[in-house]
Amino acid sequence: MRNRVVLVSHNPPFDHDRASDQLLRLGFEIDWRYPFQGDLLGDLTDDVVGTVVFGGNYCIEDIPTHAFLQDEIRWLKQCMDAGLPTLGICQGGQMIAHILGAEVGPHPEGLYEYGYYRIDPTEDAEGFLNAPLWVPQAHFHQFALPKGAKLLAGSDTYPHQAFQWGDKVFGFQFHPEASQQLIRESWLDQPWSAENSGQPNAQSRDEIERLGAEHEAAVDRWFRGFLTNLFGTAGGKE
Repeated sequence: MRNRVVLVSHNPPFDHDRASDQLLRLGFEIDWRYPFQGDLLGDLTDDVVGTVVFGGNYCIEDIPTHAFLQDEIRWLKQCMDAGLPTLGICQGGQMIAHILGAEVGPHPEGLYEYGYYRIDPTEDAEGFLNAPLWVPQAHFHQFALPKGAKLLAGSDTYPHQAFQWGDKVFGFQFHPEASQQLIRESWLDQPWSAENSGQPNAQSRDEIERLGAEHEAAVDRWFRGFLTNLFGTAGGKE
């Protein structure tokens, strides 16, 4: 029976993320893996229902020199080839775009998105995003739209914010999994946050806190609905 969702993280374990919380609500078994700490992903087995690959501090240029990133690429390819629900968030989305042959790299003007930024649905976004949404962001790299993919959302600074390839593969540039508590503890309270806030187009801590309070509920509602649509339910717990 397929019931296990593999969550691939590039950061130390954290709480309060919406992805694992919602998948648990939907009745799935959550299998956290930390390849950067030595976890192996192995081969795809019959009990795996899908995967989520999260963001991190690594770039596509790091793949040739990091065996664990090569393992993640292999894992993503297996899940995609098997037609399983596959979601890449930020770095994870960039890795999916890379697999599909799209260019990935820094913004040409060196602009950041760090804070909350509005994404707008495209004409192909029906059923995915029906109205503009302010979402958490923390990146300065971007992906081009892979060949054969549908562009679902964009922002003023980064026009490629979400794409869909086939029926069940999605790449996001933004961080809908990040709750206000996660952002505060894992982003804003970290020593590198002040440096990020000082980058071009980035937001200050006060602005991030204000926008988070204003848009937290809408992001939560949208992302939980997206995960439910992508993964379905296991055990009828929702």
